[in-house]
Amino acid sequence: MNIKLHIERLVLDGLPVTRAQSTILKQAVESELSRLVIEGGIHPELTSGGALAHVPGASMEFDPSARPAALGAQIAQAAYKGFGK
Repeated sequence: MNIKLHIERLVLDGLPVTRAQSTILKQAVESELSRLVIEGGIHPELTSGGALAHVPGASMEFDPSARPAALGAQIAQAAYKGFGK
């Protein structure tokens, strides 16, 4: 099964990440989402294809001193709760 996940826009208001750190954060989100989908799959309603205009993610609290990679993984886990199994 091939899964194509396209995130057009991810709004992260108030996140303490500089422009230079945003690449690290993006890579961490992509990596963690890939891991979660491979290990946990996706919601059964999406297995036959389709698109979601909006995915409600879980709320999260972050440590302002956390590194971008850790924040990216946490963001991915919150987002996965909206479309994972």
